[in-house]
Amino acid sequence: MPDWLAPHRGEVAADRILDAAEQLYTQRDQASIGMNEIARAAGCSRATLYRYFENREALRTAYVHRETRRLARAIADEIDGIEDPRVRLVASMSATLRMVRESPALSSWFALSRPPLGGELAGHSEVITALAAAFVGSLGPEEPAAVQRRARWVVRVLTSLLMFPGHDEADERAMIEEFVVPIVAPVGAR
Repeated sequence: MPDWLAPHRGEVAADRILDAAEQLYTQRDQASIGMNEIARAAGCSRATLYRYFENREALRTAYVHRETRRLARAIADEIDGIEDPRVRLVASMSATLRMVRESPALSSWFALSRPPLGGELAGHSEVITALAAAFVGSLGPEEPAAVQRRARWVVRVLTSLLMFPGHDEADERAMIEEFVVPIVAPVGAR
């Protein structure tokens, strides 16, 4: 087999594999996609694939973490300049819902017709929790334990809305304003 990444290694190889997995994730249920198929789509051998990802769960987790980081950067850009913590919270959660739904690969993780892998990964991902905690902490001063609990709550609410959407964007925004802001926003901003 030819050296498929001769001039580049490491992160480039992993990204190429994750890009191939993403293409497959847009086409079919993630649970039905095997490592052989991902290796074939990436143009590498199974041995190369396993050099970067020890199993399918590790690959899925790496994919979700990569996309979460991308999403976090895009959301930060979108809410940049919003000072009011309540408005930032609503804008951030609304942007998250919109961006995940606009991505065929990401939205497929929350489809009710498939196993709830998105919700499962979101609930157990330290990266997702850490990014949510950093955002919640940026809203204003709070006890670290409260920030962690509220961050986990934000992740649960987002996961719920991705799996069981509101009637429309306005309905979801109203639910976030009514049920999330009073709990998650810093005490001084409520």
